[in-house]
Amino acid sequence: MSSYDQSTRRGAMPITAGNARATFVTRTYLHLLGAIIAFTGIEMYLFQSGLAETVAQALLSTHWGLVMGGFVLIGWLATRFAHTAESQAVQYLALAAYVVLDAIIFVPMLYMAQSAAGGGVIEKAAYVTLIGFGVLTCIAWGLRKDFSFLRGVMIWGGCIALAAIVGSFIFGYDLGFYFSVAMVALAGASILYDTSNVIHHYDESRYVGAALSLFASVAMMFWYVLRLLTQRD
Repeated sequence: MSSYDQSTRRGAMPITAGNARATFVTRTYLHLLGAIIAFTGIEMYLFQSGLAETVAQALLSTHWGLVMGGFVLIGWLATRFAHTAESQAVQYLALAAYVVLDAIIFVPMLYMAQSAAGGGVIEKAAYVTLIGFGVLTCIAWGLRKDFSFLRGVMIWGGCIALAAIVGSFIFGYDLGFYFSVAMVALAGASILYDTSNVIHHYDESRYVGAALSLFASVAMMFWYVLRLLTQRD
């Protein structure tokens, strides 16, 4: 049984200043902040160096559904590693690999947003994502409710989303505005679920994996908020 499962059986852990749980929470959010900064730094380097155009053209030369499907799949893999990897070194490796892969797969989306609507839409998407993450985090911490029941919603939602993406690849239909809205909602549910796990279930040694799960959820929200704003403009 994994440490994640063991801590789930123990139930909620009290969080008070100075105890191990408080240290775990602090480390989790510091690692999340570090992942966001690293992601931003990689994107800035790719765009300032001119490599972003090459990467974007290479990925856009394939079917866009493959890019979206790849984004969903690496998010699933990241979450899986976050919940199962026992070694802290493996957790760090998974977090670093996911940040790099996410930065690369985000390039065509950012490139299209910048070309179609100007760089301002990227900043707007970032602000909306941060506000959404902040509100959902406050809800989870304020209520201290166990949102484990959302796991089934996310699994089914993810499967339906992947099926829709595969269908768009096969049959050529467009995944429009309402698909993006549904995916933003799914990302919100994922943030609630991950934050609930941070509060109630993760073992104190798994702060890297917890940060990885949160980063994957934030990345998903940013992706689809950016897609929504780009479609609107």
